[in-house]
Amino acid sequence: MPAQAPTGSGPDRARGVEPPAPATDGFGVYLHIPFCARRCDYCAFATWTDRWHLVDAYLDAVRTELERAVDAGMPPATSVFVGGGTPSAVPAEALTRVLAAVPTAPGAEVTVECNPDTVTDELVAAYVAAGVNRLSIGVQSMVPHVLAALGRTHGPASVERAVATAARHGVAEVNLDLIYGAVGESLGDWAATLDAAMALGPTHVSAYALTVEAGTPLAADPDRHPDDDEQADKYLLADERLTAAGFDWYEISNWARPGSACRHNLLTWAQGDYRGFGCAAHSHVAGRRWWNVRTPDRYVEAVVAGASPEAAGEELDAERRRLEGLQLGLRTAAGVPADALDGQDRARFEGLVVVRGDRVVLTPAGRLLANEVALALR
Repeated sequence: MPAQAPTGSGPDRARGVEPPAPATDGFGVYLHIPFCARRCDYCAFATWTDRWHLVDAYLDAVRTELERAVDAGMPPATSVFVGGGTPSAVPAEALTRVLAAVPTAPGAEVTVECNPDTVTDELVAAYVAAGVNRLSIGVQSMVPHVLAALGRTHGPASVERAVATAARHGVAEVNLDLIYGAVGESLGDWAATLDAAMALGPTHVSAYALTVEAGTPLAADPDRHPDDDEQADKYLLADERLTAAGFDWYEISNWARPGSACRHNLLTWAQGDYRGFGCAAHSHVAGRRWWNVRTPDRYVEAVVAGASPEAAGEELDAERRRLEGLQLGLRTAAGVPADALDGQDRARFEGLVVVRGDRVVLTPAGRLLANEVALALR
């Protein structure tokens, strides 16, 4: 069973901080860059290590798909997120040419995911000149033997250099992505990672439990599978340490300094509209959800041929959208309307949810059982 929440931690602690407001009135753009130097053993994303010969053609195709969407009336983006893969591994000038094709609203949030080993002064300078104002750095751990267990090739010094480089070029927002639960990672190791990460002065921290995805090398090696109880302890420790350091929890795996929550992710969790470009990229507009073909080869072929790269899609009826909205909202600090759980269920989930005015919000212990609570939403 999951460990119990430490007294006085998480959202039950009175801090007078309002959760970030949902961002349903914005419009997001996601750009998928599927190239990686090495695939981590736990990764099930649409990424490839043997398609580097496609980089130029792929980025040209993404720009073409973008330009077609703009010509068809796509609105300016309030947030842009470049993910992967390893976006920072492709030439900066090539990536910024793609970014230049994205129409943005004033004050738009523009984020690029980075591997610490790829962050240089030249790269960040090019990003900033192109309007990038947020970097999400894939740290995972600040303990060398844990990084090795995760199959990562960088070390803590690379992370320190990457954060210092971002600061030197005036990047306003820096997110550090962490993963807990690798084989051999003690609670002390995880505490050391949290302390080292916070010492770098990020504005945002994401902490994800290592998950076993079908078809990955991790899935084929049960001896390396994470322990649920240990992961629960590590989650609660993260919430306790980050909250004490002045970070506000705002989604199950995300904490931010006041005003530094990721607007792109808030838009997604609020069921806002967004367009995804590139292979395997997903889109959602006006209740329709669709996704592109998975491989970069097929994606490039489709775009070059003047065809749509869409693989499949679905229309969401009103009831499904309502229920999905509740499930997404439950993950956030804004919670869900109090009547989404009846009195009997609220009593059953005592200690897992709290009522705040007309909203129900998960406690730290409740976040560990969010899927169970979500099944009772109505």
